[in-house]
Amino acid sequence: MSLLQTLQLAPTDPILGLNESFAKDPRPDKVNLGVGVYLGEDGLLPLMECIRIAEERLTAQNKPHGYLGIDGLPAYIKATRSLVFGEDAPVLERVASVQALGGTGALKVGADFIQQLTPSAKVLISTPSWENHRALFTRAGFEVGEYRYYSAEQKGIDVDGMIDDLQQAEEGTVVVLHACCHNPTGYDLQKADWDRVIEAVASRKLVAFLDMAYQGFGFGIEEDKAVIGWFLDAGLEFLVATSFSKSFSLYGERIGALHVVAPDAEAARKVLSQLKVCIRTNYSNPAKQGAALVAEVLGDPELRQSWEDELAGMRERIKNLRYHLVTGLRDAGITDMDFISDQLGMFSYSGLTKDQMVALRTEHGVYGTDAGRMCVAALNSRNIEHVAKAIAAVR
Repeated sequence: MSLLQTLQLAPTDPILGLNESFAKDPRPDKVNLGVGVYLGEDGLLPLMECIRIAEERLTAQNKPHGYLGIDGLPAYIKATRSLVFGEDAPVLERVASVQALGGTGALKVGADFIQQLTPSAKVLISTPSWENHRALFTRAGFEVGEYRYYSAEQKGIDVDGMIDDLQQAEEGTVVVLHACCHNPTGYDLQKADWDRVIEAVASRKLVAFLDMAYQGFGFGIEEDKAVIGWFLDAGLEFLVATSFSKSFSLYGERIGALHVVAPDAEAARKVLSQLKVCIRTNYSNPAKQGAALVAEVLGDPELRQSWEDELAGMRERIKNLRYHLVTGLRDAGITDMDFISDQLGMFSYSGLTKDQMVALRTEHGVYGTDAGRMCVAALNSRNIEHVAKAIAAVR
């Protein structure tokens, strides 16, 4: 019998599969709000000025393209550790950090590491969550459940339900938490809510795995990492996955990092050794260009300031797009979707049903996920009116 004879056709990815359908759509006014990519007012992926300058510098050096170490580019690791935990923060001596293939790669390395330590542990993700969270941890060998998060009735977070689910979780359960700009809802916990979450994690001896893919898109670079400090203040061990695809517009470079906060420096050294084994037996070592670009920008005061300014411009533009979408919806007769302006980050959880999202695609050429998630960062002055009218038509 052929090894491949019984192979089944896998379903298309719920997000990336939309790109295939969008590409085949011949309508000139089609709009892709499915994939989480920031597009400029011209509808194109921007090349940030700080990255343009950094790339010119690197090209002029004419360096050979040798292998990086298993854990990545040292200058990149140092720069990203400072971005997450603070410059020369005392905690850094007990943090194990590795460069990863984007935020997804950081999550996968972390999942493999935890699976090695505690293979029988369960994983909890928010309901809803980024679609790949469930698939990623399931493929890593975990049983994946959910904790309550978004409430359609409240049009916000069911904090009490979330805390109750965490308090009912078994000791050692891995809890995947969105550090900022929750994907897909855009609703973030407040400081008092995070205090309750941290208390539940500590009292139930849960393992917190923070996914921070959108640092800088909520309120600012420092503000969006505040939860990291709150976990540190509680004396907890935890993991942090970060991504720079969005914040540096380096999507194709697949550049991220994984940080594991250990109890002491010796434990961190052991953690790093095991993370390197996970990487070596998966992809051996990471790519250099994206890491070199980020390290160059973060290591140069002028480029660092340029990056912060450009990122702030992206953040404020997204907020402005939210405002104009709500205005367009109101003009089209929809007065109960003002909550879109309250959400943060690149995405809006519209509250539209699967049937309504399908109608948006088939009847109006507006592509979003069946769960109702739309990427606000793909809107512009030319398509926002069309999107608003299309939403009103399917409501």
